[in-house]
Amino acid sequence: MDQLSTYLAMGGYAAFVWPSYAFAALVMAGLALASRRALRHSARQLAALEAGDRGDRRARRAAPQDPSS
Repeated sequence: MDQLSTYLAMGGYAAFVWPSYAFAALVMAGLALASRRALRHSARQLAALEAGDRGDRRARRAAPQDPSS
């Protein structure tokens, strides 16, 4: 048990090391969530494109109209 407490104390630097590990874990979890969200969005876009729906209404509205039509 003494070895464990010595390890967790990190030679007196535990106040700096453990919060750094926690911050890194939070950043990695945030990146994983953002990646999953982007993947879902891309999958929905791909499904819409494959179904024939462009899904980008703003681009269609902004596109110049052909005056001959």
